[in-house]
Amino acid sequence: MHGEGGMLSSMPPSSTWAPRARRAGVTAFDFSVAIIGSGRMGGGLAQALGEAGVGVTLLGRAPAWSSAREVGLVLIATPDDAIGGVAAELARDAIIGRHQVVLHLSGVLDRLALHALVDTGAGLGSFHPLQSIADPATARERLAGAFAALEGDDRALDAGERLASSLAMRAVRIAPGAKPAYHAGAVIASNYAVVLAAVAERVAHAAGVPAPDAGQLYLPLLQGTVANLYLGPAAALTGPVRRGDEATVRRHLAALEGRERELYRLLGLEALRLAREAGLSDALATAVERALSDPS
Repeated sequence: MHGEGGMLSSMPPSSTWAPRARRAGVTAFDFSVAIIGSGRMGGGLAQALGEAGVGVTLLGRAPAWSSAREVGLVLIATPDDAIGGVAAELARDAIIGRHQVVLHLSGVLDRLALHALVDTGAGLGSFHPLQSIADPATARERLAGAFAALEGDDRALDAGERLASSLAMRAVRIAPGAKPAYHAGAVIASNYAVVLAAVAERVAHAAGVPAPDAGQLYLPLLQGTVANLYLGPAAALTGPVRRGDEATVRRHLAALEGRERELYRLLGLEALRLAREAGLSDALATAVERALSDPS
């Protein structure tokens, strides 16, 4: 793996790189890759691809981008608001040709972010790894088994699927107009799960749990809940709403105030939809709904 401009110091030079054996069932990636943007995701992908035996160059600032002419696939791993500018510079400097595919990594933007490259004849699209990378050194393990959302023209989709396979990821195609909704779902599942954990910590602390313990109190419970989600949300749901325990729901609401109470109420109503799906009787569901809808 080669690096120019923005290579992460933790990555070994190509002369000493020893690719690991490719995982069973993983498709070989048959052309080289250049990654523009050396942040956590760009650096992590470079690390993971190098370990998978893919020829990859990690590029930092614009002067180094000219070497992207020699590769088959260019990944733009910059912040969303920089993608259009990068595409424009690549077009202006005639770096991209019709033999290439260019994919950006935005979760919410589609191929239109690369409109400056349309006249090059290159395949255009997006490849969004549905995983967070905190340390590039662990990227290969973090990405394996995760989903990659693909969008773009046929060549872009083909390249994205082969790229996902080389990383042992699971590719899923997203329609261009659906990306904002898809990405909103990702934010709810990941970012807002963190927010809910913080709210739970705050409620526990207000109930008298010491601060050091309040931050750890619910983590084993969360881990068990995530494991149960592989059964499906309706099957994974437990607790007072699932049981139809109106009295406990009312006690919870009486113990909460302000935003925490409103959040509990709104999430409780969503939980009630799952509980009905899982088989909660109409009588119990109606009683719980009445408790959750009671403004007092």
